[in-house]
Formats: sequence, C-alpha cells, structure tokens
Amino acid sequence: MSSRGARLSSPSSLLERPASQDSQDSMEDYWSEVKNIEEDGERAHEDLLERGSMDEAELEEAWLQEAGLSTLVSGELGEGPAEALLSTLTRSQAAMVKKRVDNYTLTMRKRNKQPARHVQDVFSTPDTLVGALGYGKGALRQKVLPRPKLGLTHIQDLSCEDMKKIGYISLIELTTFYDCLGIELKRNRAARSKARESGIFGVPLTTLLENDQKKFPGSKVPLVFRKLLSKLEQTGLQTEGILRVPGSASRVKHLRQELEQKFYEERFDWEQVRHNDAAGLLKMFIRELPYPLLTLQHLPAFAAAQSVSSPRHQIQALHLLIMLLPEPNRDTLKALLEFLRKVVAYEEKNRMSLWNVSMIVAPNLFTYRGKNAKQEEMQGAAGAAHLVRLLITYQELLWTVPCFLISHVRKLNEASKKPPSSEKTKRKLLLMRKRNAEKTERSELTDLREGVIRVHAPLHAKISMAIQLDNETKAKDVMARFDYENGQRPVQYLFEVGGNIGERCLDPETHLLDVYHVNPHCEWLLKPTTT
Repeated sequence: MSSRGARLSSPSSLLERPASQDSQDSMEDYWSEVKNIEEDGERAHEDLLERGSMDEAELEEAWLQEAGLSTLVSGELGEGPAEALLSTLTRSQAAMVKKRVDNYTLTMRKRNKQPARHVQDVFSTPDTLVGALGYGKGALRQKVLPRPKLGLTHIQDLSCEDMKKIGYISLIELTTFYDCLGIELKRNRAARSKARESGIFGVPLTTLLENDQKKFPGSKVPLVFRKLLSKLEQTGLQTEGILRVPGSASRVKHLRQELEQKFYEERFDWEQVRHNDAAGLLKMFIRELPYPLLTLQHLPAFAAAQSVSSPRHQIQALHLLIMLLPEPNRDTLKALLEFLRKVVAYEEKNRMSLWNVSMIVAPNLFTYRGKNAKQEEMQGAAGAAHLVRLLITYQELLWTVPCFLISHVRKLNEASKKPPSSEKTKRKLLLMRKRNAEKTERSELTDLREGVIRVHAPLHAKISMAIQLDNETKAKDVMARFDYENGQRPVQYLFEVGGNIGERCLDPETHLLDVYHVNPHCEWLLKPTTT
C-alpha cells in the first residue's frame, strides 16, 4: 500500500514545454539502444503479431467483449451487468457504443449473416443514451484531478470486482475520447502463443507470478524483476551512464543462463552481477516477455497517444490506459517507473536526465522500426520517449483512480441492484421490502439524519464504535481514536464496504461525511490493507 495522504506532484513545467524542445536534444541514446537490441538478435514485439489485420466484425466484437458488452452481439442481453452498464453511460459514451454495434451489424450483413440483436433494440429510449455523469469538452481537468473531499483512491484501494468495472468504463471513455480527437483506436490481433511455461526469460508475467506465489504468497511483481531492480538500486543509482552503458554481451549471456538454471533454486550469486549487467538483464527481461508489458491489445492505443497534440490530453489518455492494463502488467510497470524515477533523482551523479532515461527505455517498451530509420521514424522515437517521460513524471497521478470513474462505478453498482423488470418479481421484492421496512427504516433514517456511523474493528479490543460525523471528521481521526482507545500503533485503515461500492480503502484525509452522503448504506470497517 502506497503512503496515504501525500499530495500528487504536478510539474507544470513539463506540460508547458512542448515535446519538440526536448526532441531537439540528441537522439543518440535512443538509436544506440535500438542498435544494442538488434545486436542481441532478439525478436521485437512485432514478431508476435500476426500479419493479417482483424476484420471489422472481429474488431468490434473484441472491443465489445473487453468493454463488458459482449451480450450486445450474442443476443443474450437482458437483466444483468451489461444492461446496468448501458444505463449509466453518458450521451457521448452511449453514442460510441452505438457506433460500434452499428459497425458490427453492417459488417455481418455484408457477410449475409444477420446479427442476433439490432442496435435499435439496445438503444430504444432516450433515457438509455443519457448517463448520470454529464460532462462536456472542458471536463479533462475535472476527470484528472481528484476531489480531496472524497479522498484519493489508488488502484490497490479498490476491490477486484470494482477494478474490473473501472476497466469497462475506461475502455468506453478512452475510445470516445480518441474519437473526439479524430484518432482511430486500432487493435492488434491476438498472437499465437510462443510462451515458455517455465524459466525466467520469455515467460508470461502471469506464469512467473504463479510460480513466485507458491513460495511468496501475495507477490504482485515477478521476483526476478524485483531482484534486478534491487541490485541496481543498491549499486547503480550513482553510476555514470547507468542504463545507457551496456554490460559485456558475453557476460550478460552467461548471467542469463545462470539465472535460468539457479534462480528458483536460490543458488544464483547476485554478488557476481555488475550494475551494467543488471541493467542489461532488466531491459532484456522486458523485451523478451512473450506479450508486451503494455499488452498486445493496448500497445496501439499507447502509441496513438503520441498523436495527441496537448500534453494534458496525453496524460488523460495514459491515465485511462493504466486503468485498462491487467493487474500483473500494471504492477510490474509501476515498479519499473518507481525505479526510473530514482535514477533521475541521482542525475548529478549518474548523468542520466529524465529525457536520457526516457530515450533509452522507450524502444524497450514500444515496438521499433528497424535499422533503416527515416526522418518520420525519428520523430516517432521522440514521441515514444515523451510518453515514457510522462509515465515517469506523473506515475502517482496515473495510479490514482479518477473520481469520475469511481462515481460511475457507484452508479453502475446501484443500477445492478435495481429489481428486474419482471412484474411478478417486482411484486415479490416490494412485499419483502414492506415486511422489513419497520425493522430497518427508522434506524437508517435516524442515522442518516444525525450523521452517525458505526465503525467495526475486529482486531481491536473494542470491536465497534459509534461515531458522530461532522464536516471536519476525517478517516485519520477515526483511526487515531481507535488507536487511542486500544493503545496500538496506526497500522490499519478505514474501509467503506458495500452499498454502492465493493470495497474501498479510504485515504486518511478523506472527509467521512462526504462519503457518508455518497454511500449512506455502506459498512465502515477498520482493518489492515492487503498490500
């Protein structure tokens, strides 16, 4: 769990200075790194991509599936998650979904195959088109900057189910966002798997983590990756040219073989690894992942962010893309970016500026064109490096879930709990509610009016406590109150559980009365975090 209550840094100078000024710097680092990669004789990520592109129907079907809307083409749409998601979309988001379903329908008709569901059956009423989160062209800043009253929400603060819904909404919002900017959101065809099932290099992140978790439950980043980062932090941060100066090719090759054979047997001697060798192994590990760290399906969307003219809009695109990444990729990328920020912090010692680091890392994260670079390819290199620079600089912001996404998830959860349209089922639910009303309504209304919550703390001597909220009550005040009552150090956090959220760990600076009004039916739980 990252530190709570810290303010997000916003280096305005980066936004104010256009990328072209930095691209005037030497491109030597970038092309030197490309040359090193080529000399290693390793395949680039593009070798994993099938040459044939997806046809329109496949593209739209894959998009709808990833957005949690696969039932729009399967013909099984009814009362369920997809129906609830549709009911919460904004007008622009719903228009984008309609455009995707329309395109799928037309393509299937050209094949003389009638799709199972017509788009007019999906968007039959104006209410479906209008979401509760209306925002116009000027909403970028509101979406990116968090609202302090409700507290910052980091990705690891939300339940897996809520993060899954965040992914659905993020894809719809990103596609809508790119469409407004006139950028086509392309998609790669799924690659035929060439992945190894065991070992270190060329093994999928999920497989590595499964192996690591057998010994170290709860591991979120591959252990070998952590070890390489730790080695570099211990010995390489102050070394001039770290990341830039390659280690001996023969020595790195030998160390790679040693790692494959001895790492999981805990016989590998880390003392023999020089910092330049560790840097080479780190970049090799990233390049040899059978599926790119930024994922095959989203790599084109990352690359497309280079076409966005405004740095603020680029940050918005990257923010949504981080929300879309699978958890292993997102956690591993975060560990890499945290390390890179430390490298830049020692710039006076290691002569590695933010721009130098970004130039070297970019060809390892993004596909590169090859040996015969042309002028436009050099411009693309600068764009890729600029995106890496944004990832390093704004990582704290990018790993914070935007408030508008959390609000959307709340509305989606509420919509999912609405009674089905069946009249018989409706009557049955209404009868049950009437029977329970006398038991619950009075206490709930009293608590709502008075702003009283009951905090449960199973690990404390006093397992629950009724607390009167006011406009100044923060999560940290409740945490401190339990610590004072039980004489314990503040090692637990306050969570809102249930209601219109699955589970959310609250930033200590969160104003509880605001959360109480947004989610009046949640439970309040004090417990340790899981990370």
